[in-house]
Amino acid sequence: MKLAGFDISATALTAQRLRMDVISSNIANAETTRASYVNGEFVPYRRKMVVVEPSETSFSNMLNNQLGTLANQGVKVTAITEDQTPFKTVYNPSHPDANADGMVSMPNVDILKEMVDMISATRSYEASVTALNASKAMFTKSLEIGRG
Repeated sequence: MKLAGFDISATALTAQRLRMDVISSNIANAETTRASYVNGEFVPYRRKMVVVEPSETSFSNMLNNQLGTLANQGVKVTAITEDQTPFKTVYNPSHPDANADGMVSMPNVDILKEMVDMISATRSYEASVTALNASKAMFTKSLEIGRG
C-alpha cells in the first residue's frame, strides 16, 4: 500500500530543510570577503538560492494524477544557484581587503531578505509537518475503523 501523502510531505520537508540550511549559510557569510580565490584575487561570498520544482511535470504523470494515481508527487530541489547581483562596496580603508581607494567588496547578502526567506521556509516546513500529521491521523483512524 503506497501512502502518497507521506511521500509528498517528506519531499516538502526535505526541500524546506535544505532551503533553511542554505539561508543559514548566507547569513553566516554575510561579512565574508574572502570566500574564494579567483585569478589571484580574493572574491567575496556570493549569495546562494535553492531552486525547488515539482517532482514530475510530464503529461502522462499529470493524467495519472487526475485519474487518482498519485505517483511522483511532491517537490525536488533541482539546483543551488548563486545570486548574480553585484557585490556591495563599502568605504573602509582600514579593512585588509580594501583597494587603493579604500573600497571593500562585500557579499551580495541582504540580511533582511534572508530573514524573510527564513520565515517563509520555516512556515512552509511547519505546514508540511501539519499535513504529515493530518495524513498520519487519517491513516490511524482508517485502521481503527478496519478493526471495529
